[in-house]
Amino acid sequence: MANNLTAPQLSMNELTGRVLDMAQTGVYRESLFETFRPAATKRQVREAIALAKQFGLQSDPTLRDAELGTYYQVDPLKVQSFQAAIQHSVVLTAGDDMAQRIQLATQTVKLMLVVSGGGAIALLLIGGSYLLAGKSEAAAMWWTSALCTGGIWLWQKSVAKPML
Repeated sequence: MANNLTAPQLSMNELTGRVLDMAQTGVYRESLFETFRPAATKRQVREAIALAKQFGLQSDPTLRDAELGTYYQVDPLKVQSFQAAIQHSVVLTAGDDMAQRIQLATQTVKLMLVVSGGGAIALLLIGGSYLLAGKSEAAAMWWTSALCTGGIWLWQKSVAKPML
C-alpha cells in the first residue's frame, strides 16, 4: 500500500476514502499523518479526518495514546455510504471549504424561496389590478397562476426546511 501513496497529491475524496478504509480496522491519528506524509500535508489529512467524521468516523477515548493521539474507528456500512456519496458528488480538493459550500447552498435555497414567494405575490397583485380594471376573467387567470406559484413556494419551503 505504501507504493500507492507515493503519488504527488491525493484528491480530498481519495484521501478521505483511504482514511475511512484504514479506520475500518482502527487507526491512530499520528499513523494517518505518517502514512499520508508523502502524498498529503498534515492540514490535508486533518481536513480529510473532519470530512470522514461526516461519514461515521469516530474516536475512541479509551484507546487514546499519548504519542499516537486519537484512535479512530468506523463502521464498514458507513464507509459504503461514503463510497456511494462520492460516486455522485463533485470532486473535493484540499482547498475546498465545506462550510463555505454549505453557506452558498443555503443562500441559493433562500434565494429560490424569495423568488418563488415574490412571484406568487406579484401574480396576486397583477390579478388584483385586472380586477380593479373590470377584467374579472383575466384576474381569475392571474390569481390561479398565483395560487400555483404559491403552492410551489410552500412545497419548496417544506423541502428546504430541514436545511434552513
